[in-house]
Amino acid sequence: MKNRIKISIFVVVLLAVAAVVSYAAINGGNLYAEPQNWAYIGVGKNKQADLFIICPTVYIGDESTFNMSLDDTKTKESFLGALNMERGIYEDRCRIYAPYYRQAALNVYTLDEASSEQYFEIAYSDVKDAFTYYMKNYNDDRPIVLAGFSQGADMALRLMKDYFGEDKYKDQLVAAYIVGWRVTENDLVEYPFLKMAQGETDTGVIVSFNSEAVDVDYSIIVPESTFSINPLNWKTDSTSAGKELNLGACFTDYSGQIATEIPQLTGAYIDPGRGTLKITDVSSQDYPPVLDIFKDGVYHLYDYQFFYKNLQENVKTRVESYFE
Repeated sequence: MKNRIKISIFVVVLLAVAAVVSYAAINGGNLYAEPQNWAYIGVGKNKQADLFIICPTVYIGDESTFNMSLDDTKTKESFLGALNMERGIYEDRCRIYAPYYRQAALNVYTLDEASSEQYFEIAYSDVKDAFTYYMKNYNDDRPIVLAGFSQGADMALRLMKDYFGEDKYKDQLVAAYIVGWRVTENDLVEYPFLKMAQGETDTGVIVSFNSEAVDVDYSIIVPESTFSINPLNWKTDSTSAGKELNLGACFTDYSGQIATEIPQLTGAYIDPGRGTLKITDVSSQDYPPVLDIFKDGVYHLYDYQFFYKNLQENVKTRVESYFE
């Protein structure tokens, strides 16, 4: 029985590697030379900066499928919709680029790390290829805002680690909005060029936070302590920010339109132990986790929505600060 399990795992790994090789072989390593492999490609003229944004998880998967196919037109509709929900935060100042990629399915998050990483590597191989192609063919030395949410934030952090130690990339970076993913002490030790935002205007930095109820002490997204900045007062300590600083929570639909806007929805503070953003004025009954992989009080799905207007203003502020 043990031998059969080992053989099965080997076959899965072999198929995953073959999938990467086959895509590269078919497309000559230039998958992103084809416009249909981009959700957004240079959307928005006369903008001050470029946005390279990576979609969160929308593909569910099944017992034998762990990465989204680039031929899956139905999932690509959800992919574009999820990007549209975030788009309004950035589009006032940014020309937008967003690749379709073979993202890891939601079911991958239920696997142990040894089993799941192969599927995240497939996803990242596409993201990396897209970013390389974008930099070579579209960027033209323009300032870059890098952004992602959830799996998209994980992918963005991987790009930061692989590219932004080089002066060229560091000089072009306005900020990396790595929201809904952890940035740990080990990350900063291993990659000392990664810099966390310390205020509202600094550039070349990572802006990151994870929202949760006061009593939450664990989530699959933040199993250990992380670094955060509070999007209400732009402090990194545990200073509490009242809801009067919340410019507006916005709940958007798949077209990107704001379906509901609630000014001063909630305040927040950073937990001094976990480093997460504690939400003070809403209940888990009103904002349930929706997905089974999260327990009550994990407000992961609302990270962007709770602080939509503050983030929107901050993108403008940091782009302006970059040029100053």
